[in-house]
Amino acid sequence: MIGTIINTLLILLGSFLGLLISRGIPQRVRDTVMMAMGLSTLLIGLSGALKTTDTLCVIVCMGVGSLLGSLLNIETKLDQLGHFLEKKLSHSGEAGSIGRGFVTATLVYCVGAMAIVGSIDSALRGDHSTLIAKGVIDGLTAVIFTSSLGIGVALSAVSVLLYQGAIALLASLLAPILTESVILEMSAVGGLLIAAIGLNLVYDKHIPVGNMLPAIFLPLAYLPLAGLFA
Repeated sequence: MIGTIINTLLILLGSFLGLLISRGIPQRVRDTVMMAMGLSTLLIGLSGALKTTDTLCVIVCMGVGSLLGSLLNIETKLDQLGHFLEKKLSHSGEAGSIGRGFVTATLVYCVGAMAIVGSIDSALRGDHSTLIAKGVIDGLTAVIFTSSLGIGVALSAVSVLLYQGAIALLASLLAPILTESVILEMSAVGGLLIAAIGLNLVYDKHIPVGNMLPAIFLPLAYLPLAGLFA
């Protein structure tokens, strides 16, 4: 959990710095920077997705995972949580952006390869270096996100703490099936979801990434089953 705690604190620090500098940044500059961050997010996502060695695995997991996520209505629940936070914190003057900042930052920080691999390494090997490196990247990103999207970005630190903490706690139980190939394909699926977030940021679209989240974990089942029928 040490790596996850450091990651969480760096996001909070970056968000605090983003709030400090946001007051002096014109809206047109914020919009341009957000476009740049969207393109960077798209690049990071595609880089991870293209590392797959089993394209069929990614396709099947994305399809089945999106179906499960849609049935569970994860995207709507994330939006509802964001709106709830807006109502609670609307006195801060950030109403209207809190929900978007929380959901966007939560997805960016939680679905990437570093969140998965780093949490596993932290739990099984006591190696926190990946999560610390992720924390530095997340902290720098939080500065930009918060300057444009507001305090909602800081709230995503709680999501990171719970998500990565849960992976770390489950890692010891799942160790027998967390092979290198499984982790690779989980990271590839996560990369594709990050690319979708990048498209949302650049084109102001609404690809329901939240509903696709279950896809990240389906390689845990797909690859062992595929091995049985190979």
